[in-house]
Amino acid sequence: MRLNGKVVIVTGAARGIGQEYAVAAAREGAAVVAADMSDCGQTASLVEAAAGRVIAVKVDVASATSAADMARHAMSAFGRIDGLVNNAALYGQLKGGAFTGIDEQEWDAAMAVNVKGIWNCCKAAVPFMKEQAAGSVVNITSLAATFGMPFRLHYTTSKAAVIGLTRGLARELGRDGIRVNAVAPAAVLTEGTQEFFAGKMEKALDAIKNSQAIPRNLVPADLAGTVIYLLSADSAFVTGQTLSVDGGTVMH
Repeated sequence: MRLNGKVVIVTGAARGIGQEYAVAAAREGAAVVAADMSDCGQTASLVEAAAGRVIAVKVDVASATSAADMARHAMSAFGRIDGLVNNAALYGQLKGGAFTGIDEQEWDAAMAVNVKGIWNCCKAAVPFMKEQAAGSVVNITSLAATFGMPFRLHYTTSKAAVIGLTRGLARELGRDGIRVNAVAPAAVLTEGTQEFFAGKMEKALDAIKNSQAIPRNLVPADLAGTVIYLLSADSAFVTGQTLSVDGGTVMH
């Protein structure tokens, strides 16, 4: 129970890896704030089944007001915020193709959710962490950034920005007892990845798998341990890092 007595916010928690993080945190003893634009009812039920405490909150991370409301709901329900997992992102909804063909509005949307959204959520939650002089922020970036994925430059660029944001914020918040790290997964077997690759899913997953030292595709459960580690005291002296969970595709 590495998160016993802690309160963890997970954005993008309605399905996929966000749902996995929420349930994993509950199993480690945390009270969970499951936040998403979509309904988090299923996630809340899974957390409760794991004997966890949970509230489901609707949030648009691209809105500073919505992010602030999310943090206030967490404080009202549980009285503290110890962990923030910034998982919400535009992914499957983004169209692929040459960078010259990316629609400007879609580029802006990717930056608003995937980068500004993390900034908004940190602005909302970190002040409460500062009050207790402790906290952990885990930002979800991507293999797209560390490998340099072409033909979805808006997604790749946004996830690269998350790494820079993580490093800068880690230096800014270290003296406040707050750690900031990132996790960079390969393509995970989720609905979002299916939407992302569409008809090229099987070919893309085979190419990814064959480039790895561990030749199988990533599943949500593969990520949970890394996120829990970064939220817990096990990583008390780890900050500013990007941990790749990609089967050995990119080796730092």
